[in-house]
Amino acid sequence: MKLTIVGTGYVGLVTGACLAEVGNDVLCLDVDPAKIAILQGGGIPIHEPGLQEMVRRNAAAGRLRFTTDVDEAAAFGTLQVIAVGTPPGEDGSADLQYVVAAARAIGQRMNDYKVIIDKSTVPVGTADRVKAAIAEELARRGVEIPYAVVSNPEFLKEGAAVEDFMRPDRIIVGSDDERATLLLRALYQPFQRNHERLIVMDVRSAELTKYAANAMLATRISFMNELANLAERLGADIELVRKGMGADPRIGYHFLYPGVGYGGSCFPKDVKALRHTASEHGMTLKVLTAVEQANAEQKQVLLHKVVKHLGEDLRGRHFALWGLAFKPNTDDMREAPSLAIIEGLLARGATITAYDPVAMEESKKLLGDKIAYAKSPLAALGQADALLIVTEWKEFRSPDFDTIRQLLKQPLVIDGRNLYDPKLMRELGFDYDAIGR
Repeated sequence: MKLTIVGTGYVGLVTGACLAEVGNDVLCLDVDPAKIAILQGGGIPIHEPGLQEMVRRNAAAGRLRFTTDVDEAAAFGTLQVIAVGTPPGEDGSADLQYVVAAARAIGQRMNDYKVIIDKSTVPVGTADRVKAAIAEELARRGVEIPYAVVSNPEFLKEGAAVEDFMRPDRIIVGSDDERATLLLRALYQPFQRNHERLIVMDVRSAELTKYAANAMLATRISFMNELANLAERLGADIELVRKGMGADPRIGYHFLYPGVGYGGSCFPKDVKALRHTASEHGMTLKVLTAVEQANAEQKQVLLHKVVKHLGEDLRGRHFALWGLAFKPNTDDMREAPSLAIIEGLLARGATITAYDPVAMEESKKLLGDKIAYAKSPLAALGQADALLIVTEWKEFRSPDFDTIRQLLKQPLVIDGRNLYDPKLMRELGFDYDAIGR
């Protein structure tokens, strides 16, 4: 199949590369010439395991191309996949200007049947807006060309996006057009060889499914974080509680890990957008209001622990910070808990040296020279009053504890990801403070 992907961010680039990988002919469009230049040069503008190799392989095979030419892109694909950003507005609503602009660009140029696929995470009713925008452009041109608009939300985890696309647990298609549904069934056939993963539903239900899934995951995280804070006061160990809960198949083990709050480009934005959608329809989503509030407070938990150990005035204090990205295997720092922690430490007069395997360049764009950076985890520790662990990168799991103790001014480790055994840490001579333990 011939596909045009509009937008080369996380969703667009992963979608384009994975669809090319199974033999489709894919043209990726972006209005940012710098981004397209990187892609045409064999690089990728984001960190995502396995993606660069896949992009290079399919570009070399001629199945994956990149352009800034809107005319070429609109003419190319029978399937036009809209995967542009939907940043949150001031009121929490999803900003649809880029989605609607992409739809209008297609409507202004299309000359034959097109299926416009909403891949971006968009509020319920967006497909209707896309359909109306295209209809307006066709009417302005005085032409009648058949087209369909379908919802096909992505369920990709940053850091595992390629694997998630190639081995999906479900493929949601919201469509009321039989021809479009058949085309999408054909498109996704290579990804569901062993059993049917494609679920067809009406467009509005598909749009809501994406928000509902992310809101549920965010709810589990905030719930566990609140339980962890309670466990700490009760003298219980949340890690043991987590195992006891997860053993119940109705609950399961996924997304039961307490920590320093969720971040990234999805959960914070989608929870806000879903709450905004509800308020537009005269409803308050009380559970999600609490989820958001609990998450904002959880991002301060590490800071409260620092103050508990070292006092409110941190002038003259220096901290080592392990982890900047909002989660491992990505350089994404959008809404990252590290930013709230750094802001709180700096406001109290502290200095910071941070290490992250891939997010330090991204951090420098956001923070400039407000903090220092180290070339390795151990290099960050010199003269630090405490080590703060913010992101659970694998390389932090089995460090050289003897060297850590020697390098720190005092053996204080405040662990926001519960990486270590508290009993072992005490035996090694550390003052170890984790979440809910």
